[in-house]
Amino acid sequence: MNRNRAVERVFLIGARGSGKTTAGRFVAERLGWQMIDADEEIERRAGRSIREIFDQEGESGFRQRETEVLRKIASIPNCVIATGGGAVIRPENRDLMRRSGLVVWLTADPEILWQRMQSDPRSSHQRPALTALDGLNEMRTIVAQRREWYAQCADLTIDTSGRSPQDVAQMILDFLARTADELR
Repeated sequence: MNRNRAVERVFLIGARGSGKTTAGRFVAERLGWQMIDADEEIERRAGRSIREIFDQEGESGFRQRETEVLRKIASIPNCVIATGGGAVIRPENRDLMRRSGLVVWLTADPEILWQRMQSDPRSSHQRPALTALDGLNEMRTIVAQRREWYAQCADLTIDTSGRSPQDVAQMILDFLARTADELR
């Protein structure tokens, strides 16, 4: 995050099921800012679900679309952006987020992420399916593979495991208030 000026954007990163969109809506509402779910924006622009994009274009096609959308929305002021779980895979995405706003990494234990995914109808119908027979172990692998990338970006890390989305949002707002005080 560029600490020489006020924060105009908050990027929420983390694995699927970490609460990025839900907590992001609360943060945006409290700030009076726009909320953009990057995955929803990709779907809107493509006219297809993420699952369909993966099926038709593969992961590389999806990741290119993801980078293009992040570039466009990273210039929108007063915006909370919930990124896709894999947005951190590409170095240019990590750099863009770090340069463009506050980056908050939402974490949770893989078991909790897996439970949340199982209870989210959007996850099973519109997101790429976890391919392994044991989705929990695949979730553990994905989290472990991406941990370093999430950490490289994060200005703030919040474990959402035992917290409500409202509590997570308040922690982000408190951090923003402290950051604003430091800039004065």
